[in-house]
Amino acid sequence: MISAGEFRNGITFEQDGNVYQVVEFQHVKPGKGAAFVRTKLKNVITGGVVEKTFRPTEKMPKAHIDRKTMQYLYSDEDLFYFMDLESYEQIPLNSEQVGDALKFVKENMEVLLLFYKGNVFGIEPPNFVELEITDTEPGFKGDTATGATKPATLETGATVNVPLFVGPGETIRIDTRTGEYMERV
Repeated sequence: MISAGEFRNGITFEQDGNVYQVVEFQHVKPGKGAAFVRTKLKNVITGGVVEKTFRPTEKMPKAHIDRKTMQYLYSDEDLFYFMDLESYEQIPLNSEQVGDALKFVKENMEVLLLFYKGNVFGIEPPNFVELEITDTEPGFKGDTATGATKPATLETGATVNVPLFVGPGETIRIDTRTGEYMERV
């Protein structure tokens, strides 16, 4: 059992015959009244997202989720192919199942596929990835007093904000959980 006060991003639990994964959570303590937890939950079976509030003491049974390391091979139109590193079996997933999870993942990277009762419902990329910048505008001298940033396009097509001194062709490290620039490599 897990209480609503212990919610963190990625935690899965069962409620009303559905399995939910916490996408966002916020502990709220209003000036008047009891504290509560405001959440945004993804239904892992249907893929729908709902917002719910809970008392911090409410308890729900934890859902058993299997995590398996697989290699992202390639995409072919609407399908994305992943390979089991032990059995070499390939699993195709459609773009609805993948969502935004692969915006920082390039071919041949290892990812975690999340299974509930044998069905894939999510993908966890590595926490940190190193990607090359393909396009960014030059920074101007003198603009660095405030720690300014500029948008940069990565080799996967995703866009992140980087410091002005980073240029095209450089490799940077990105935190995939927040989508933020960490450092140059």
